[in-house]
Amino acid sequence: MRRQDYTIDMLHGPLSGKLLLFALPLMASSLLQLLFNAADVVVVGRFVGKEALAAVGSTSSLINLMVNLFVGLSVGANVVVARELGAGRKEDVRRGVHTAMTLAGLGGIVLLILGSTLARQLLALMSSPEDVIDLASLYLRIYFLGMPANMVYNFGAAILRAQGDTRRPLYFLSAAGVVNVCLNLVFVIVCRMSVAGVALATIAAQYISAALVLLCLMRDNGALHLELRSLSLDKQVVKKIVRVGFPAGFQGMLFSLSNVVIQSTINSFGSVVVAGSAASANIEGFVYSGMNAVYQTALTFVSQNYGAGECRRVDRVSALCVGYSTAIGLVLGGLAVVFGRQLAGIYAPGDPLVIAAAEERMLYVCTLYFICGLMDTMVGILRGLGHSVVPMIVSLVGACGLRLLWVAFVFPFFGTPAALYISYPISWAVTAAMHAGFFFVVRKHAYAKVRHETAGVQ
Repeated sequence: MRRQDYTIDMLHGPLSGKLLLFALPLMASSLLQLLFNAADVVVVGRFVGKEALAAVGSTSSLINLMVNLFVGLSVGANVVVARELGAGRKEDVRRGVHTAMTLAGLGGIVLLILGSTLARQLLALMSSPEDVIDLASLYLRIYFLGMPANMVYNFGAAILRAQGDTRRPLYFLSAAGVVNVCLNLVFVIVCRMSVAGVALATIAAQYISAALVLLCLMRDNGALHLELRSLSLDKQVVKKIVRVGFPAGFQGMLFSLSNVVIQSTINSFGSVVVAGSAASANIEGFVYSGMNAVYQTALTFVSQNYGAGECRRVDRVSALCVGYSTAIGLVLGGLAVVFGRQLAGIYAPGDPLVIAAAEERMLYVCTLYFICGLMDTMVGILRGLGHSVVPMIVSLVGACGLRLLWVAFVFPFFGTPAALYISYPISWAVTAAMHAGFFFVVRKHAYAKVRHETAGVQ
């Protein structure tokens, strides 16, 4: 299939169908990425025990805390490349591609070193239970050996999305996902390697997906063509990527930090509640993946159309994405609650206490999860317009700060897991309202600026 067959023209024609055409492969890709972790959790939960389930599941917030800064930089790469594509500046696109992939390699190496050396210390700071911390430390040390591949895939996929290509990343993850599931079963059931086996299976899959996305870019005949010998850091491009990506990454870190604090408090309830929360968090991830695909769609479509000066299309993209995200969150979140017992039973069969703990969390989180999708979609729109610092500050105040205050001052009055879980929808609602207000404040100025630049070019 030719390269052009994978791209989407974001600047012309009806938008509703194109947005879905872009978003659906993203949803499937996100689901496959989640299946990497879900396969880990399901396999250890079924064939090893609840301590191993808690060990693998309880590490997700810490992993996110460490990787989100660099994943945020991949968002910056997506915005920069998409905007240059929209403006038709091919040489700037080429510089953006090579700088982004260089950042990916460097970031992966940094994360490998930090994660493999500090795993146990960080888990201890999170008050990881004594019967869990050894297994969790082993899992993390092995998992972080795959960080270079993780970063290369994320940056490469972000570059492909900038031109509307969301299908090939899906194909790459499909191949890697099959390998991951097969190796999970072999390492855990046949070789009896417990959490070490699922970690090794995950990083093997990550290196496969990274190799495929690299090969795809190297074989590209257009502006996205990658030459390994040309990898370098262009200072101007780095500044552009960091301007959007660092606030995005820092915002992700702040969210993860608040989640680490909440996870640390959950850990104090013991391995049953930790295992139930881990199972629920995995199920929630599938709901979130659908809404996050809309966030990434809004980010890319707004970036290209704003770069091309198509302000009316930016408004249309924004309205459609808000509607799609809300609908997806309501439907998937509702299904998760209705079928919560059955879904939790996949992770912890025959353990009613763990299943009950998972159901309790889903009731508070999944029912109102659509608010989180609305919040993220507004952030995607703002980043596409070039505003990334203020959303970071809003998230710091509205979500992270509120959660930390909740844990410090409200939770002690109740002392139950439910008192922690309710902090999620409350913080989403406050933050979403603040993002929406900021969008209407900056919209007029942003559109006036791009119209002035377009008139100057003419």
